[in-house]
Amino acid sequence: MGGKRVGLRELSRRAVRQEITEAATALFVERGFEATTVDDIAAAVGMSQRSVFRYFATKEEIVLGHFGLVVDDMLTALRARPADEPVWTSLRHVLDVPAVRPQAPGHPHGVAPVHRMVFETPALLAGYLRELHRAQEAVVAELGERAASSGAPYAPDDPVPRALTAAAFGCLVAAQHSWFASDGKGSFTDVLERAMGTVGPRV
Repeated sequence: MGGKRVGLRELSRRAVRQEITEAATALFVERGFEATTVDDIAAAVGMSQRSVFRYFATKEEIVLGHFGLVVDDMLTALRARPADEPVWTSLRHVLDVPAVRPQAPGHPHGVAPVHRMVFETPALLAGYLRELHRAQEAVVAELGERAASSGAPYAPDDPVPRALTAAAFGCLVAAQHSWFASDGKGSFTDVLERAMGTVGPRV
């Protein structure tokens, strides 16, 4: 019974966070990230500034906070891949998780402007790159566990899993730059496919 109450509370919290995120995103697209204040966001959702800060520690977190869920989804996707599948192939499927987000249908504000804003705002870009690094470390750890479970563990000084993961994530960022340069025309997944096909696989 207690667990159910906690679950409902968490659902309510997520709903409020989503409401704040959508209102803030509309303001960011309309006015720009730097020109939008937390007071503006609070007014848009009928809250006090203090209430907004109960859900998001910073204005940057409103934009970047969903990446924590993306990392969880990426690890879930990696664990679902066959244990004997080439690492590069598995990583390509793992990157389908963030790849489909930029063109998800029904987004109320259009996601290309939001993602471009991340790349053009130094504070957001720094935060985004930190989240990408965190995602890479989580994927490398998962690759290590998969290799150990299959009976062929990586040596502690083996650069292969980290190098492949870094290359794959580099392709993700390269594809994002290319897609934004085209104003979000065409399929982002196709751009990512081209980027990853340029690099490898090498092992």
